[in-house]
Amino acid sequence: MKVIKDSVHDHIQIDGVARDLLDTPAVQRLRNISQLGTVSLVYPSANHTRFEHSLGVYHLACEALEHLNVDGKRAAQVHAAALLHDVGHGPFSHNLESLTYRRTGRYHDDVHELLADGTVGEVLREHGLEPATIADLVAGEGRFGQVVSGELDVDRMDYLVRDAHHTGVPYGTIDHGRLVRELTFADGELVLDEGNVQTAESLLVARALMNPTVYSHSVARICKAMLRRAGERLLDTPAADVDAETLQRMDDHDLIVALRSCEATDEFSRRLDQRDLFKRAVWAEIDDVPGGIIEADHETIRAFEREISDRAGVEPAHVILDVPSRPSMTESTTRVMVNGEIRQLGQQSPLVEALRAAQYSQWRLGVYSPPELRDRVGRAAVQVLGLDIDGALVSEVRDGMDATLDQFVD
Repeated sequence: MKVIKDSVHDHIQIDGVARDLLDTPAVQRLRNISQLGTVSLVYPSANHTRFEHSLGVYHLACEALEHLNVDGKRAAQVHAAALLHDVGHGPFSHNLESLTYRRTGRYHDDVHELLADGTVGEVLREHGLEPATIADLVAGEGRFGQVVSGELDVDRMDYLVRDAHHTGVPYGTIDHGRLVRELTFADGELVLDEGNVQTAESLLVARALMNPTVYSHSVARICKAMLRRAGERLLDTPAADVDAETLQRMDDHDLIVALRSCEATDEFSRRLDQRDLFKRAVWAEIDDVPGGIIEADHETIRAFEREISDRAGVEPAHVILDVPSRPSMTESTTRVMVNGEIRQLGQQSPLVEALRAAQYSQWRLGVYSPPELRDRVGRAAVQVLGLDIDGALVSEVRDGMDATLDQFVD
C-alpha cells in the first residue's frame, strides 16, 4: 500500500491494481497535463494537474464502492477505471479536444487502444483484468460505469471541489462525503437515496456557478480559442510534422515547445506565453444571434471568420469566432429516490428551471482580435453575422463590461 498526501482529500491510500498502475508512463504523463488548461491565465493558482485529480477520483471511487458493499474483482475493475479515466486526455485537457476529435473521431474517454497496449495493458492483465472491460467503464458503460462517468460520477465530485480549492473560487464546494454515502442502485441505475433532493441540487448549483466563473470565464475562453487556433495551424503545417494522433499523446510541455518551434504558430505562442491576449470585439447574447450561426459546423465558422477579416481589412489570423453550443444541463437528469420512485432531478426540483434560465442568460458568442483591431473587427462581425445589436455600441458595451470585470480579476 502507498499513502499519498492530497490537498483536497488529505491522505489517499492506494493499493492493488491501482498501486501498480500508478507508476506507468500513461498515468505519470498526467503530471504534465493541467486540469484546467488555460484557466491559470485567469486564476494564477489553478496549476493542478490531471494526475492529482485522477488520484482524487480513485479515492472517491473506493469510498463509493465500500458504501455500496462492492469488493473483489468488480471493485478492482472500478478502481482501475477511476485511476485511468483521464489517460486519454491531450495537452491542456479539454482545450484542444474538439480539434483532435474532428481529425481522429476519438474523444478522451475512448481509451480502448490505449489501455490494450503497453505497460498499462500488462499491469491490468497481471491482475486478471481485461483492458477492454476497463475501457468500457471509463466510457461510462454498464452498471458500474455510472460510478466513473455519469450524472452522479465521482469524477464530477472531485473536480468541482478540487477546481474550487485551486482557483480560490468557493462555488464548487460540495459535500462530496454525503454524496458518496447516499449513492445506491435502483433498477440498475445509480441514484441518490431517499431524502437527498437537496444533496442533488447542491451538485447542480455548484456546477452552474463554476461554469461562468471558472470554466467559461471570458478570458479563459479567449485563451482556449487562441490555443485551439494555434493547434490547428500546427496540424496544417507540413514542416511541423505533427498529426492529430501525435498531438493527442503530447503533454502541455510538448505542445508549448512545438508551438514555439513552428513559424506558423510562434506569434500565438508568444501571445500566450506573455499573456498578450486577444480581446473581445463582440460579446453577444443568445437572443441576438441567428440560430443558423449557433448550429454552424467548423468549416462554416471558419468561412465567417474569413468574411469578417475581409470586411474589416485585417489578416485572417486576427479574427477568431467563438460560438458555444446551445446551453444544456445534463446534471438535471440526476436521479433521486422520492417516495420509493426514481425521479429525475429536473422533474422534482424547481431550482432546475431557474438555473436553466440563468445558463441561457449567461451564454455569449464571442469574436476576438488583437486590442488595436477590435473596433474594426467588431463592426465587421456584427454586419457579417447579422447580429441584432448596434455595431457602433459594440466597443462601448464591451469596454464597460471589461472595466467591471477588472475590479475582480485581470
